[in-house]
Parts: sequence; structure tokens; C-alpha cells
Amino acid sequence: MDFMTSPISEQDIYFFREGTHQRLWEVLGAHLTPEGCHFAVWAPNARDVSVVGDWNNWDGRVNPMRSRGESGVWELFVMGVKENAHYKFELHDQQGHLLVKSDPVAFYSQHGASTASLTFDLKRYRWSDGEWMLKRLQNNLYHSPMSIYEVHPGSWKRNMNEGGRWLSYRELADDLIPYVKGLGFTHIELMGIAEHPFDGSWGYQVTGYYAPTSRFGNPDEFREFVDRCHQNGIGVILDWVPGHFPKDSHGLAKFDGSALYEHADPRQGEHMEWGTLIFNYGRTEVKNFLVANALYWLDEFHIDGLRVDAVASMLYLDYSRKAGEWMPNHLGGRENLEAIAFMRELNSVCYANHPGTTIIAEESTAWGGVSRPVSAGGLGFGFKWNMGWMNDSLRYMREDPIHRKYHHGMATFSMIYAQDENFILVLSHDEVVHGKGSLINKMPGDRWQQFANLRMFLAWMWVHPGKKLLFMGGEFGQWQEWSHDRSLDWHLFLGEEHSGLQRLVKDLNHLYIGTKALHACDHEAGGFIWLDANDAENSVFAFVRCSPDGGKAYVLINATPVPRYGYRVGICEAGSYRELLNTDATAYAGSGCSAVGVFQAQEVPHQGQPWSIVIDLPPLGTLVMGR
Repeated sequence: MDFMTSPISEQDIYFFREGTHQRLWEVLGAHLTPEGCHFAVWAPNARDVSVVGDWNNWDGRVNPMRSRGESGVWELFVMGVKENAHYKFELHDQQGHLLVKSDPVAFYSQHGASTASLTFDLKRYRWSDGEWMLKRLQNNLYHSPMSIYEVHPGSWKRNMNEGGRWLSYRELADDLIPYVKGLGFTHIELMGIAEHPFDGSWGYQVTGYYAPTSRFGNPDEFREFVDRCHQNGIGVILDWVPGHFPKDSHGLAKFDGSALYEHADPRQGEHMEWGTLIFNYGRTEVKNFLVANALYWLDEFHIDGLRVDAVASMLYLDYSRKAGEWMPNHLGGRENLEAIAFMRELNSVCYANHPGTTIIAEESTAWGGVSRPVSAGGLGFGFKWNMGWMNDSLRYMREDPIHRKYHHGMATFSMIYAQDENFILVLSHDEVVHGKGSLINKMPGDRWQQFANLRMFLAWMWVHPGKKLLFMGGEFGQWQEWSHDRSLDWHLFLGEEHSGLQRLVKDLNHLYIGTKALHACDHEAGGFIWLDANDAENSVFAFVRCSPDGGKAYVLINATPVPRYGYRVGICEAGSYRELLNTDATAYAGSGCSAVGVFQAQEVPHQGQPWSIVIDLPPLGTLVMGR
């Protein structure tokens, strides 16, 4: 093979060096043909590179690769290599030291202690989700319901008949998809799909950015999972980790003996807190590797969205660092200007190539414009996790109800900034690990009050402006803190409180999806009206959610275990009203304090409205009223 017959053209090389090759995975990596396999890898500072594998007894002398000059790309076609062949790249650095590395663009890899890359044909799978993909193009996510069920595939459920092994992608499709569909969630967000060696990292220390983890099956079996989600009307979001990568010797770290993917200076290139390395976002080829990787998941796997992990760690040069442990940018500031440019390009390119998808930022600071378009000076993300709401709300819920009146502002503060970003309200895995306890165990009081508090809180979340995300187990009141090493406690369904809580989450999703007022104006001021934000003495909150067509949902929350009888509520319009949802209903294992029947609005002005009704507020309850 010479460069004239190479599948890597000079234009491919040019775009890669420029950092703009949007289909990089079609150039680098291992590509099968009927005759063999073409291998290519970027290692500009290597003295020599060979491809080693089970066909050549892992002998680096057998298949030396050819250099494409200053591009740093090495390539070789090897006759006779078949699918599922195990391979790596053997390199010598400029000092002659031997390095053996997995393929950074491998489509399929071993996991755990075994770290070989595997050849795989990505061109074989035939999708059956055309209806979903067309609908996705036409959908406006900002004005549509989005209710996300966050899942760690290795611990959602395990096969207890076979020693507690992981479920495969196909088994997950059989069990998880009908479960999520039955509960009415619109999306599944998956943790830990990109290949990673250490189970305890939950998939946040990635070594195989282009390889769905082989823990649960091969890449086509993962495609089948996504396909079946789409056929059942469920979107799929992946956690994506461009903020850092581990130091494992077979991975990206010092890939060709030099700081290739990372910064050489540890003040820029190392996360001391996590023991990981930081990508050099200013290097065109590294930026290309990451942007193309995002496109790869959206294109080859029909993924509907990427949740970008730890964005704050990318934005700030001094993130989790003491004085003297970081370098300011060329303007003297703490902002990582190269990472900011990378994120803007990432979002611009992804939205241009895959309209209807979304890129979500896990960003925990007050950085402005995270979900503002790049053209308007923002970072260009579609949504931002609302960490402020999460922290304030959980702090409020931990308070004994008798003390909540002293912390009333903690529960109303989120509405001051609710339209500053396109927010997703999140109760994620991060809130139920490392000694933080499960959601149910955060709730104060006796057992009945704990469940009542959690029912009230989840309903409050579902009627608050913003899209929704709930981590697995929260929907039925898992008592144990989450562990990646075991299944959720499905046996808890023997208790009526747990099944009642799960039934509530199902009804919340159906109410949320079916009531335009609860989702159509999440990000506009006109979608929310306070009726009373100041009834601290009773710990009662009253507001209205509104839709553009005039629809309204009235929400009343009583954050104490004392029923509020004869409570007058302001109503915007004349007419009759009824209970749409009550978290204290007996169907949810509540006490049954209900606003039964039809309530005729009285022409009695109250709470700034011309009409009002008088109802009984349930204890530790969220009540939704409507026409």
C-alpha cells in the first residue's frame, strides 16, 4: 500500500490537522474490508509504530506501520485480519521506550483488566427507528415535556439467577424499556457507556471514547437497545466526559511518549483531586478527536443527547486548585479560554449536523449564558442542570417541618433565576452516594412523614419550571444509598408506600405530558405566576403554571404535616375547578385528605386575582387544580 491507494486522503489529513474533520472515526481506527483491515493511529512523536494482535502473536516486528509525515498519522493495511481480532499499537518514543496502547478510536474494546481493542464492522446494522428520527427533527424540545430517568446499566437490575451478573444490552431492552415506558418517562439517560476499565469510576474515567462498553454486549447490540427505545417513543441521552481522562498505561496518557492529548504542565494538564488528566483543548487534533466523538455517538448510534460531565472543571483554570497550582490565561484571568472555544465549537457543530438532538451541561457555578446560543455570546448548550435548585430544595426538605417557616426563602429562591437558562431540574446519582443517603432517607419525620415528604417534593419538582431528571430508585423510595456493585432493591415493592410512590411518579409524568401548562413555557417568564410566595407562617406555596393557549394549572404545596382547612386560593378566571393530582391520595399511600368534587370560583378577589376558591390543603402534600 502506498499513499496513492491509502483510504486516508490528503484532504483527510488536512482537515484533521486543521481540527475540522467531522467524521474522524472513518479515517482513524481499524476498518475492515473483505481482504483484511486498515489500521491508522495518530502518534506524531513516536519513533516507530506497529500494530500487534492475536494474528501476529503480538510481535511488533511483524506489522510495522507507515508514517504520513508531519501529520503524525501512521497507517497499515494487514491482509487476513477478521472481525473480533484483538489488537493494540506498539510504539517506541523518541528515547526508545516501549509503549503498548489501545486504539483511541477503537469501536469495540475489552473492559476491566483486559484492555485489547477489537476489530468491528460498524456498517452492518440496519436501523428501524425512522419514524422516531423524523419526529425528532420536527420536535421543539424547549416547549415539549422532557422527563429523564437516569440509569446506571450495571446496577439497575442484575440477573440474580446467575450470580448477580450484569444484564446485557438486549436484556436491558427487554426489562428497562417497558418499565420506563410504563412510568411515562420521555428519555433514558445512561451512565458509563463509553469504555472504561474501572467499575468504580461509574464510567467517568474513559479509555475508549468511541467504544460502547463491552460489559453488556457489542456495539450493534447497543444500537439495538437505542433502536428499541426509539421504537417505543423513548429518547436516549448519554453521559459524555470530555473534561478529563485516566492515567491507565494502555490509554491516552502520554500516548506516544509525550503529552499528546493532555497538557504537559500539570498546572494545566492534571486534575489533582481526581487523579486524572485534562485534555489540551487548544491542540487542533485533540479538539477534533473530541468534537468528532460527539458527532460519532449522534450519528452512528442515533443518540438523542449528550450530557457533558463536569463542565465547571473545564471552564475554570483554578478549578479545585490552590494558589500557585494553576496558570492564568493570557489575559490574566481564571477562565480556560481554549475550553470555552472548544465547547462553543462542539455545540455549534453538533446542532448544525444533528438538529433535534441536544447537548446538556452539568455546570455547577453561576457562569452566565451556558444555554445561550453561541451567536448571542453564550456557550451554546441546549440545557443546563439546575444545581442551585437541587441544593436549595434538598436543604429545605431536610428541615423539620416545624422549622421550615424559617427557611421559606430557600424554597422560593429558584424562581428568581428560573428563566436565566434552559434548566433541567435534577435529582441525580450524585445526590445518593458517598454518605449522602437515599432520597427517602433525606426526608425528616417518621416513616409516614418521610414518604409524604418525598411525594410532596417529587410533585413539587414536576410542577416547577424546568425539565426533569430522576435517578433510578428514587421513583420507589430506595432506602439504601446507591452502589454500583448491586442491584436496586426491587423487593421493596412488597410495601404499599413504595408502590404508591412509584404510582405517583407514573401519574406525575402523565399529568406533566398531558398538561401543556406544565411544560410549554418552562423557559419564559409568562409560564409561571406566583399567587403567594410569602406564606412562611403556614409553609404554604401557591402558584400558577400557564401555557400560550391560555391553559392553567394551579399548584398548592403544604410543607407541614398539619392540614390547612378552608384555605382560600386566588383564581385568574371564573369557572369550575377540580383536583388533577393530590400527593396525599390513598392511591399513593397518603391519608386521603382530598379536594373532592368541583369547586366553583367565587367573585372574591384574593392573592392579586379577581376570583378565588376555598379548599382543604392536605398535610405534607402537593395539590394540582385545573379545569
